[in-house]
Amino acid sequence: SYFTTLPLFFFGKLCVSLKFPSNTKTGLCSQITFGRYVRQGRKLGVDPKLFIQDLQFNKVPVRVYQPKATSDGRRRGIIFFHGGGWVFGSLVCRYISRESESVVVSVQYRLAPEHKYPAAYEDCLNATIHFMKNIELYGVDPANVIVCGDSAGGNLAAAVSQTLAGRSDLPKLRAQILIYPGLQALDFNLPSYHQNRGVPLLFRERAAFFALQYLNGDALHMQEVLEGSHIPPDMRLKYRKWVSPDNIPEKFKVRGVKPLRPTDFIAEVYETVKRFCEPNLCPLLAEDAIVHQLPESFILTCEYDVLRDDGLLYKKRLEDNGVRVTWYHLEDGFHGIISLYDYCGFSFPAGKRGLDSVVNFLKSL
Repeated sequence: SYFTTLPLFFFGKLCVSLKFPSNTKTGLCSQITFGRYVRQGRKLGVDPKLFIQDLQFNKVPVRVYQPKATSDGRRRGIIFFHGGGWVFGSLVCRYISRESESVVVSVQYRLAPEHKYPAAYEDCLNATIHFMKNIELYGVDPANVIVCGDSAGGNLAAAVSQTLAGRSDLPKLRAQILIYPGLQALDFNLPSYHQNRGVPLLFRERAAFFALQYLNGDALHMQEVLEGSHIPPDMRLKYRKWVSPDNIPEKFKVRGVKPLRPTDFIAEVYETVKRFCEPNLCPLLAEDAIVHQLPESFILTCEYDVLRDDGLLYKKRLEDNGVRVTWYHLEDGFHGIISLYDYCGFSFPAGKRGLDSVVNFLKSL
């Protein structure tokens, strides 16, 4: 498997960065600082096929990738939101821009825990609106603008897409691309969260940890959130129609399903995390009136990923509301594999296949 072929040195560094204690100031700072250092990756030189510049869109730092090759018409434009649990940053934009011959705008949104929700969402939304209002400056077809993101970036792309769905003063988004997105924080006991709870690069506990960092700037009450004590029974019942193992296809349960044991609701915990029920933070909870207005969508999921079921549940919601969905599932993929398709000497064929599936979808638009 890919997990056994990856050198222990590499996984060791990442696992150390993700397992430092999170309940102390020193441990938290060490974890996030080291994680950011690891995820910086290699320093990339000049790409002869791309013109790359750093700009600001409405005071939000962005990096714009434009193909140098001449085009017969206006290009498609892609707004890209990187992953990293809202606390790290990464890029796959060169490959997407070069291979799909698109203008790609990578948004360097403010990171948690220094900047709590809704800072990242607001930065992504503001940068997207600025780009759409000034689209002629970049030779982009206003009818062919796509939002795209991986992991936490997939969350942000879904939230921005929902916000823009009803806007009549801007061009309508052509599509949204969600790469193993995290879309809800109500239930960390879905099948994929238990099946893949110890699979790098995103452990079950870390998924809750990152969500709490983004929301509150700390990881207090992580255990209660993992157990499900943070959501009132009536609200859990309301959202069960969308967030439930019952909506996961049976073939994804063959590796086991852990029955959800009853937990006592803790009102004090809910008071600290009640914004988890806001669709701008958890897009899976948006009302049908919003979801049915969303553009054509591409969703990539990985079998060995705690967030797999978030993607599957959103796929069902979109399809139930008449939205056209292209779904690509990496049977041998794990969380973060897209960013590791060619990373510092490591190569993952599944990551390359996943990236190429994104490029092929873009070319089909």
